[in-house]
Amino acid sequence: MNLEYKHLLPADFAPDSRVWIYQSSRMFSLGEAIQIEDLLNHFVENWKSHGTPVKGFGTMFFGQFIILMADERATGVSGCSTDSSVRLIKEIEQLYKVSMFDRQNLAFVREDKIELLPLGQLQYAVDNGFLQADSIYMNNLVQTKAELDQNWLIPVKESWLAKRIKLENSQKA
Repeated sequence: MNLEYKHLLPADFAPDSRVWIYQSSRMFSLGEAIQIEDLLNHFVENWKSHGTPVKGFGTMFFGQFIILMADERATGVSGCSTDSSVRLIKEIEQLYKVSMFDRQNLAFVREDKIELLPLGQLQYAVDNGFLQADSIYMNNLVQTKAELDQNWLIPVKESWLAKRIKLENSQKA
């Protein structure tokens, strides 16, 4: 699995541009992904904050993660403009029968594909060798372009998860 994505981020957006990551409960088919990209492009082209166009970016990574970004140095994003992006994601949920807001489902790269794991099963997964300290975790809590660039795909041992689990029995990936 090719985990390269950084070159796809817009170079002309400030490092402190706001980022929202929505993880789907399943991978989208190619046809669905193309339709969703169209929805994202249409949304970003028309995204406004108090009537002023938002310098926005929207895309899908790895067939399962929707990334929205707003460069607030150009236009600040208000509550109403954030609400409009949430409405878009809810529309995608309904159209494609997926969950996009389940923060209890964590994503990891395992055996060259993305695997979802409920937070409550994290220690069990480590104890039984499903996850190791060096396993790649999709840290969907990143909030800026710089964080997306540097801290989205990180080893479990470098994430907030390391404080919630015992990794000493974990083997290297």
